[in-house]
Amino acid sequence: MKGIELSKKYFETFGKEVLETEFSSVLPLLAVGLAGSGSECLGFDDEISEDHDFEPGFCIFLPDENTVDRRTAFLLERAYAKLPKEFMGFKRSPLSPVGGNRHGVIRMEDFFLEKVGSRDGRLIVGQWFTVPEQGLLEATNGAVFFDNLGQFSAVRERLSYFPEDIRLKKLAGNLLLMGQAGQYNYKRSVLRGDTAAAQLAAIEFAKSALHSIYLLNKAYIPYYKWSFKGLKGLSALGDLSGNLEHLISSGNSSDEAEKKTAIIEEICEKIADVLKTQGLTEADGSEMEQQAYAVNERITDHAVRTMHILSGV
Repeated sequence: MKGIELSKKYFETFGKEVLETEFSSVLPLLAVGLAGSGSECLGFDDEISEDHDFEPGFCIFLPDENTVDRRTAFLLERAYAKLPKEFMGFKRSPLSPVGGNRHGVIRMEDFFLEKVGSRDGRLIVGQWFTVPEQGLLEATNGAVFFDNLGQFSAVRERLSYFPEDIRLKKLAGNLLLMGQAGQYNYKRSVLRGDTAAAQLAAIEFAKSALHSIYLLNKAYIPYYKWSFKGLKGLSALGDLSGNLEHLISSGNSSDEAEKKTAIIEEICEKIADVLKTQGLTEADGSEMEQQAYAVNERITDHAVRTMHILSGV
C-alpha cells in the first residue's frame, strides 16, 4: 500500500471523528493531509521504503497562534498521540516532544519556514535562486485531504512552481553546462585518454540534462536518488531515461565513447526540439551553448536576464 493511501485511510478511520467531535470549534481553521519529507509524499515509496519512517499518520496543519492558540494546539497534539499505534499491520513511531516530527500537529508557518525559508511562501528573486529545489518540492508535494481555511493550499499554490523568468534562467544555465560537459569536455577527455575525466563529464552532462528536462516539464526536480524515477513520469522527454542511465553507467573505451557521443547528441537534439516547441528559442541546431543564450534572451526582467548565465544553477 502506498503511504498516502495508508495515511488517508488512517485519518478517515480514526482522525476525522476525533476532529469533528472534540475540535469542532477549530475544525474550520485546520488543514489535514500528508506532505513534506519522505518518499511516500512523492508517491515513490515501495516495499524497501517500509524499513524506516513509514507509518500510519497524517499532518494537522494549524495557522498562527493568534488564530489557534497554544492550548488548543497542545490538546490537538495530545489527541493525536492517543490515536491507535498500529493500523493495517504498520506501527506508528513515537512522537518527539521537541518537535521535528513528519506527522502530527504542525504550524503552517513552521512547515513553510523549514522548507523554503518563508512563513507565507512569498519569495524574492534572490530566494528563488537559493532555496533548494527539494525544499520547494517538499512544500508542495503529497496530498491535502481537506483545507477548510484555505491558507495552507494558498501558500502551496504560491510555491507551486518557479516564476517564468526564474525557470528560464535555471534552464539557460543547465543547457550551457550540458554543452560544456557533453558536447565539449567529454570528447576532449576521451581524446586525451583520460577516462576518469570523461566519465565525470558524462555524469555532469546527465545531471544538467535531467534538470533541464524537469524545467521543460515545469516540475521541481526531486532529491537525486529519485530523479530518475520521477523522470519516467514526465510527459516531455521522460523517454530519455534509458539514454541518460547509459551515459553514467557505461565505460569509456573507444567503442563505448563513440556510442556515448552519439547518445549525447541525440539527447541535445531532442531537447532542442522541445525548446522550439515551447517557443523558447529560434536558434537552429542542437549546440546547447547557443541554445542556452537564446533561452536567456527570452527573460523579460532585465535584472535577471543580465545576471551571469549560471546564476540559476
